[in-house]
Amino acid sequence: MIEHIEKIDSIIDELLVQLGEMVKRLSHPKITRTGDERAALARSVRQFAVCAATSRDPRVARLAEELEDTLKPRLRLVASR
Repeated sequence: MIEHIEKIDSIIDELLVQLGEMVKRLSHPKITRTGDERAALARSVRQFAVCAATSRDPRVARLAEELEDTLKPRLRLVASR
């Protein structure tokens, strides 16, 4: 029984890694430009974080952190003369 649970857990982790990678690709600034797109990205990141919270897979935890970083405001360097 425990072996089945561990196998299911492993499969879920693999799915989470794939999902996280997809969301990460969608987080690129050239893809999520509008406010609605950024809001959808934020929802996806939050949903991923909820699922990732119970995972023990370090890849899932790393992706969760990376995705959280995509929601932080992007700073632009402004040069003045």
